[in-house]
Amino acid sequence: MFVNLRPNKRWVVLALVFFGIVISYIDRGNLSIAAPSIMRDFAISPAAMGVLLSAFFWTYGTFQIPAGALVDRLGIRRAYAGGFLIWSIASAAIALSRGRGDIIGLRMVLGFAEAIGPLASLSFIRNNFAGKDQGLPTSIYIAGQSIGPALGALLGTMLLERFGWRAMFAATGLGALLWIPCWLAAVPLEGTRAVGTAEVGIADARTAEKTDDAWTWSDLLDCRAFWALSLSSLLASYYWYFVLTWVPSYLVLSKGFSNLGMGRVISTGLFSMAATNVLIGFAADKLAARIGVFRTRLSIAVLGYLGTAAILLLLILPTQDWVIPVLTFSICATGAGNSNFWAIVQHASSKNMAGRSVGYLNTISQVAGAAAPVITGWILGPQKQFGPAILVAGICPVLAALCLLWSGSTGLDRVKGLLASETR
Repeated sequence: MFVNLRPNKRWVVLALVFFGIVISYIDRGNLSIAAPSIMRDFAISPAAMGVLLSAFFWTYGTFQIPAGALVDRLGIRRAYAGGFLIWSIASAAIALSRGRGDIIGLRMVLGFAEAIGPLASLSFIRNNFAGKDQGLPTSIYIAGQSIGPALGALLGTMLLERFGWRAMFAATGLGALLWIPCWLAAVPLEGTRAVGTAEVGIADARTAEKTDDAWTWSDLLDCRAFWALSLSSLLASYYWYFVLTWVPSYLVLSKGFSNLGMGRVISTGLFSMAATNVLIGFAADKLAARIGVFRTRLSIAVLGYLGTAAILLLLILPTQDWVIPVLTFSICATGAGNSNFWAIVQHASSKNMAGRSVGYLNTISQVAGAAAPVITGWILGPQKQFGPAILVAGICPVLAALCLLWSGSTGLDRVKGLLASETR
């Protein structure tokens, strides 16, 4: 079921998509901001803290494909509003935690509910913007993924310093509920969804004819680009979730920043990433109209992931002075890579499979999200040595770039052709 909106109104809904993803990243990132304080209050080791940081991704990753099917079936309006309500309450309830078990349980609920967000967001963009025009809206969506943690770092550290971590969770979780009535008012319920239902019905009827054009799983698994996209999602996401989960603690524990100083460093990089995403998205749309969608997106994604490896410079530049410029450049580069990667995914997907296609690759992404905090916590050990952890995180996006080069634009064209054959 699809929401197909008038050109002007689709930008209003896109604004709400942006604010929705901002809020979701504030809620999921709060634990990273509070990690040093919670480790102190509950006497938690780095390895155990890695498990707490990972718990969100256990359910977030598990429910990506089911959530994608739910979005495709119910539409984004009801699915997103319901998920938003559940995750806001779960995030606020962490304020009442009595120990590690409570935090793990509530973070798992948070992950389950937030699984709806990216799938509804990217499905909306896929169904309301042409392939050559998806760069800017996708970049705006990706910008929300950076502005959310940036605002969370600023707001969270201020609340943490003045009122403690419990008040931080309560305020951000409950305050976010104001988004829901705005969403329900802006997104249509029945009228436009009926059109989408008819389209799905036609597609299902055509698929049921079992023509020679229908693709099979063996066709997809035999496609090099399918594996390249899967591996790229895994590797690029490892870096991103390392930044979101452990870099705040790295700045405090290894570089000697205060909580407020840590918030300033993180927010500088993430706000810069948001601005860079929008500018690159706009330019990429112009270029895609001239030389082709896949060729443009692939080139920018590869360059972005190669630039992300700049984080490795932190291994040889030990002073605080270099932290902000190095992290900012690395984070901006990964933003360019991620926004164009997801634009590739949307353009390769057929309309009635957008939620499931994004859901599959986001599931792969969340495997990295679950692994990065645990692996990093294990690497740190009692001595809290971040060097090897930064090395692993910096190499992963380089490997992601190589995977995309291995695919090539012709491989992406083949995937698009296979997925489109279901609806012919």
